Amino acid sequence: MCSSQTFLYKYLNNASPTGFEASGQQIWLDYVKPFVDTYFTDHYGTAVGVINPEHSYKVVIEAHADEISWFVNYITPEGYIYVRRNGGSDHMIAPSMRVNIHTDKGIVPGVFGWPAIHVRKEGKEDAPTLDNIFIDVGARSNDEVLEMGIHVGCVITFKDELQELNGKFLSGRALDNRIGGFMIAEVLKKIKESGINLPFGLYVVNAVQEEIGLRGAEMIAARIKPNVAIITDVCHDTTAPMYSKISSGDQAAGKGPVLTYGAAVHKKLLDSIIATAKKNDIPFQRAAASRSTGTDTDAFAYSNEGVPSALISLPLKYMHTTVETASKEDIENVIALMYHFLVEFDPGFDFRYVV
Repeated sequence: MCSSQTFLYKYLNNASPTGFEASGQQIWLDYVKPFVDTYFTDHYGTAVGVINPEHSYKVVIEAHADEISWFVNYITPEGYIYVRRNGGSDHMIAPSMRVNIHTDKGIVPGVFGWPAIHVRKEGKEDAPTLDNIFIDVGARSNDEVLEMGIHVGCVITFKDELQELNGKFLSGRALDNRIGGFMIAEVLKKIKESGINLPFGLYVVNAVQEEIGLRGAEMIAARIKPNVAIITDVCHDTTAPMYSKISSGDQAAGKGPVLTYGAAVHKKLLDSIIATAKKNDIPFQRAAASRSTGTDTDAFAYSNEGVPSALISLPLKYMHTTVETASKEDIENVIALMYHFLVEFDPGFDFRYVV
């Protein structure tokens, strides 16, 4: 069995683009198997580890496994590659970035090219857009690109790896939201090591295809039909330059998990999570969502006949870049909050608003 640290780096550094999550899901599943009674996957790749599968009362904790990426969309006669988004990939950061193009023949390296500063006219420079960013794989023709195994539809990920900053932060690509997959796996590990017998079935869900509309969560919620769901995802650290606290709220990496208020978030469940945080001296922050949380919380909450759901978020700097940055202390506190909630949760809890 690999250590938590080894798993963290192996899992975070592995590419897991939306719709192509299989290799990352295998890494995750292999890690959690010793901590669960059973497990299963669905046709699109969502992976689920289960404790106490015989219980009729079902509690879900969930994260999503997929990362934003690109698709090969057009190959020019000269061998340059134009792209389209797979999820919310940021065209502004693309120029000069290294990429991996995933083909049936293996990984093909490439770079997002950009005109040199010498040939750009000051004050009249074009900004990066989907219409003008392009990838160079060292080919001089369309045929040469095709011979490398690259074709329209190949998925592309940025080439970057996880690193520490100042011993306090983790920084890299795809913390949104494979760090969530790490955290729910560590909750499983803590439960196993504690020897605690939970009075309900626990379904630990690592869902696919969140970045294109919560699709994996929709499918698995319909299959599991849980009684309660707690989702973990990321939210914006708004303390960095160029963020507006007026529109985005005031959340800071290092100050604890962020608990969200909103229509999809069940208030009685949220209050119970807050009580757990206070009881166990776990720092937390608050945020407000508008019509929806924009996370898998919405998919679970409105599934089946309605599932009491809540969202525990990890404050993240520079979301959807290759340098997403999160506090190591916050990560440990999210794990602790989910763990203590599960240990203290009574499946007889009455979630009805009106009796």
